[in-house]
Amino acid sequence: MAKNDSKPPIYNSGNRRWFGTKNFRSSVPGRWIGFVLAILGVWILSSANISTQWVGWSTTAVSCAMWVYYGYKDKDWPRMWMEIMFMFLAIRAVLNWINM
Repeated sequence: MAKNDSKPPIYNSGNRRWFGTKNFRSSVPGRWIGFVLAILGVWILSSANISTQWVGWSTTAVSCAMWVYYGYKDKDWPRMWMEIMFMFLAIRAVLNWINM
C-alpha cells in the first residue's frame, strides 16, 4: 500500500478490472471460441466413447492452433511454445488414432 492510501490494493480501481464485466465485453471473440473448443475437446476426450477420441484430439489441435496465434500476437512466447508442443502432440494422437 502507498503511504497515502487507506484502502487495501484490492479496492484500487486499477486492480478491480479483473472483477468486473468490462474485461469480458472488450475481449476478442476468437479467444472465447478457442476456449470453448478447448473445453469441448476435453469433454470429448474425457468421455468413455473410444470411437470419438480422434474428434476430441482434432478439436484440441484446432484450439491450440488458435492459442498459438494469440500467443504470437500478444508476444507471450512461453504460452505460444507450450501450445505449439501440445498442438503437435494432439496432431500425433490423431494420426496414431487413424493408423497413419
